[in-house]
Amino acid sequence: MDICIKRAGRDELHFIHEMAEVVFRETYKTILSAEQMDYMMEWMYSLPNLEKQVAQGHTYYIAWNGAEPQGYVSVRKDSVDQDGTEVWHLEKIYVMPSAQGTGLGYKLLETAKQHVRDNISTAKARIELNVNRKNPAVGFYKHQGLTILRQGDFPIGQGYYMNDYIMGLDV
Repeated sequence: MDICIKRAGRDELHFIHEMAEVVFRETYKTILSAEQMDYMMEWMYSLPNLEKQVAQGHTYYIAWNGAEPQGYVSVRKDSVDQDGTEVWHLEKIYVMPSAQGTGLGYKLLETAKQHVRDNISTAKARIELNVNRKNPAVGFYKHQGLTILRQGDFPIGQGYYMNDYIMGLDV
């Protein structure tokens, strides 16, 4: 697989939407109800909401194999801790089912880490991400050096919750 990872422009957000229709649904098909899945797809992946996310500081990268998108990652600056550590949130990281197990997830995570390193304004930074406690990707993140910092049940509207670990990694 000859992969090239590029920062996504607004005119490429539809690729993220299209990939999410496959990979997000595949990832959560046994974890979320169909109703919650539809709600979250609209909330996170409709084109207007993707555009809104970019306007709010999310930076998306798309992994390409030629003209075929194979995965995506999104990161945004979140806050600064009391000790001066910049906290960046890894909003999304997904690899198409056909590209899973190829090292692409690692490459996307490295892209997010490099984005943080290139954009931090303090001496220290940490990436944090929410991951569903039942998502097998927890093992991938642990393998990449992330640790579970805390967990919670976060209301997202319409009576739905994200039942997540918050994992972190100093960069």
